[in-house]
Amino acid sequence: MKNPLKIATLFTLALFIVGSVGLATAASLQQQLAQESTIEQIVKRGVIKVGMDTFLPWAMKDKNGKYIGFEIDVARKLAEDMDVEVEFVPTKWAGIIPALLTSKFDVIIGGMGITPQRALKVNFTIPYEYSGMSIVAHKEKAAGFDSLEDFNRADVEIASKLGTTAAAATKKYLPKAKVRLYDDEAQTYQELRNGKVHAVVASAPRPAFEAIKYSETLFLPIEGTFTKEPIGFAIRKGDPDTLAYFNSWILNAELSGWLAERHHYWFGTREWADMIE
Repeated sequence: MKNPLKIATLFTLALFIVGSVGLATAASLQQQLAQESTIEQIVKRGVIKVGMDTFLPWAMKDKNGKYIGFEIDVARKLAEDMDVEVEFVPTKWAGIIPALLTSKFDVIIGGMGITPQRALKVNFTIPYEYSGMSIVAHKEKAAGFDSLEDFNRADVEIASKLGTTAAAATKKYLPKAKVRLYDDEAQTYQELRNGKVHAVVASAPRPAFEAIKYSETLFLPIEGTFTKEPIGFAIRKGDPDTLAYFNSWILNAELSGWLAERHHYWFGTREWADMIE
């Protein structure tokens, strides 16, 4: 008869060897993932590549062609705290997620709303800002309109930027209206000022700024926003280290008051207006 104690000892030894190999493999895999993470590559490269598109006052060019805006400040501060340079990669909004997935840049910092549909393709950080949709209208074409429902008619045309949550909100809240989509947000406001559309739906606060700047032609039919959405950085999936770092950075920037101060400057004042006009 075989020795039960010997068999038990051999079985225990086999389990120990398998467990040790498993732990070593897991540790090796964890180390490999850390080395291949986007955050590690950024540090080694010395440059963080940021995908963005222009939305006033999130990101825009000043009179000298330099990028300025809330998102630009966020990206520059992030790079400064990482002790790396920042490279902005302007990308059409409709193609910005595919560009991220093909590694054209490291992260999207561009006022991107966190939505379930987008979260199927990318991972989002915790919110670092909240936005909402607003509507600005043409005084003659939308005369007498004073509610969102007034624009929900088949004979009403609404302009919005292609691929944005503004476009999605227009279709959701104004399903009867005709939606005209444009690659460039500036085009939507140009069409509105020219009386080609009844209104523009876009992220606050630009609709309010446009109504103030062109008060003879435009007006705000409703005050404030009619939606609220969280805004986050977007990164490629399968990269927990990068996600953890960005979340930690956002939390620190929020608790220190830095995000609130920058938000007030860009969204609560017009001190920067002369820089772009």
